[in-house]
Amino acid sequence: MSEQNSDRILARMQALHPKVIDFTLDRVWRLLGALDHPERNLPPVIHVAGTNGKGSTLAMIRAGLAAAGRRVHVYTSPHLVRFHERIRVAGDLISEEALTVILDECYVANGGTPITYFEITTVAALLAFARTGADYTLLEVGLGGRLDATNVIEQPELCVITPVSIDHTQYLGETLTEIAGEKAGILKRNAPCVVGPQPDEALAAIEARAARLGAPLLAHGQHWHVWQERGRLIYQDETGLLDLPVPVLPGAHQVENAGMAIAALRHLGLGEQACEAALLQATWPARMQRLREGPLAEAAGTAELWLDGGHNPAAGQAIAAHLATLPKRPTHLICGMLNTKDVAGYMRPLAAVADHLLAVSIPGEPNTLPAAETARAARACGLPADQAENVLSAIRSVTAQSPKARILICGSLYLAGAVLREAG
Repeated sequence: MSEQNSDRILARMQALHPKVIDFTLDRVWRLLGALDHPERNLPPVIHVAGTNGKGSTLAMIRAGLAAAGRRVHVYTSPHLVRFHERIRVAGDLISEEALTVILDECYVANGGTPITYFEITTVAALLAFARTGADYTLLEVGLGGRLDATNVIEQPELCVITPVSIDHTQYLGETLTEIAGEKAGILKRNAPCVVGPQPDEALAAIEARAARLGAPLLAHGQHWHVWQERGRLIYQDETGLLDLPVPVLPGAHQVENAGMAIAALRHLGLGEQACEAALLQATWPARMQRLREGPLAEAAGTAELWLDGGHNPAAGQAIAAHLATLPKRPTHLICGMLNTKDVAGYMRPLAAVADHLLAVSIPGEPNTLPAAETARAARACGLPADQAENVLSAIRSVTAQSPKARILICGSLYLAGAVLREAG
């Protein structure tokens, strides 16, 4: 079957979207019922929520499980280049034929009633997983937790809550307490949960819900610790200390993500070899990814070219911290953002480490922030900024003036996806 078959079904699914966004699990439960409840027939589920680090932490857990010989289903979002990236069945990206069949089955079972794109495609992933044997299922929350379409698992094997910060306030609440309460909605009675580093208010909200449910917590700073020392990653919990290589995923924040992944793997009974593989074999595109091939890399020439899809204030801080550790070079940002994001909060930390920003609009994205507004926001944060027609012209503009520059394309996963498609 051609790739266009699944694309056509996905386009039809977009048309089913309810006219008013109301977060509820009713539509998901209805469709799951029509499909004989595939969510009840999954391999043990590891459910991952949080604001930052979900994808990287999940990628490390997956790498550790795979190295230990475990077959793992994985559901993540959004995709960067092809929808198929969202669904890994027993370790492999879902095939075009299998995806087409499963999407069509869900579309027919839904009977034309309103349902969001994320809801119906999540059900499709669960259906695919229920029909193929595996040892574990990794589910990444799309938005929030309590009312996310993935939150239909009655008894997960393990939950993970990565660091919580302010994001998606229009849906999750204005305060850290409210947002963390929504993330903690994935907790289930007696199901353990690994908790990453949290602000005090967020941790209090998570602990309060865990206490109500009797859900044991494995919390950073209490039950496990992780730090970097002399070029090694040191992890310690109640069962002992591990001396491991630092993660291959770049950035100081990956040390904390690695700690969460190790805590999860150790809880699942895996040893040091799996933990080391989690750090050395994990891959996660568009998170401080170095681009070395393709037309954009060729246009960059002798300049360093990097890509990151982070888009909120915490991501801006993590990116700035990583850039500050790199050898000194003129640093230029090529930035495109959505109009739903805290642009100033993202820009402020970057203004301290970047020399200049070229703003672009995200191609094909109706919710893009116009390049002029992105540039205006950067200047308001003290970061000199101009506009460019697109990413390629921005790269050429930078390298014409500074051939040895460091260029970071950043601001949105949607921009990152467009860049990876162009990079081939």
